Amino acid sequence: MTVSLHHIVVDARDIASQARFWSRVLDWEILSEREREVVIGPSENAPVGICFMPVTDSKANKNRLHLDLAPGPDGRDAEVDRIVALGARRVEIGQTGEESWTVLADPEGNEFCILRPKTTLIT
Repeated sequence: MTVSLHHIVVDARDIASQARFWSRVLDWEILSEREREVVIGPSENAPVGICFMPVTDSKANKNRLHLDLAPGPDGRDAEVDRIVALGARRVEIGQTGEESWTVLADPEGNEFCILRPKTTLIT
């Protein structure tokens, strides 16, 4: 038997706020909210969700893992504008300007990318 991915766990200073931000970005639901854990997902029966766990320290360095998000039908620029309006910010991590993605950071500084429209996992 092989394992399956259940949650992506994100450390956060304010787990409730981070969960609200990401649930709006992904149009997901808050599925469980406890003192030391908030879980979001598309539904409670979805195979994968995001779990926010509390930490006391702030993020200090570039992420070693980040999310790549595919834009909806309105395209990358519209999604970038929408997500920035939710509280994200644009960040520079060495881009050349020729990339097919845009790098943003969530309210606690975790980088993620909005890609060009894609229909497969292959580039």
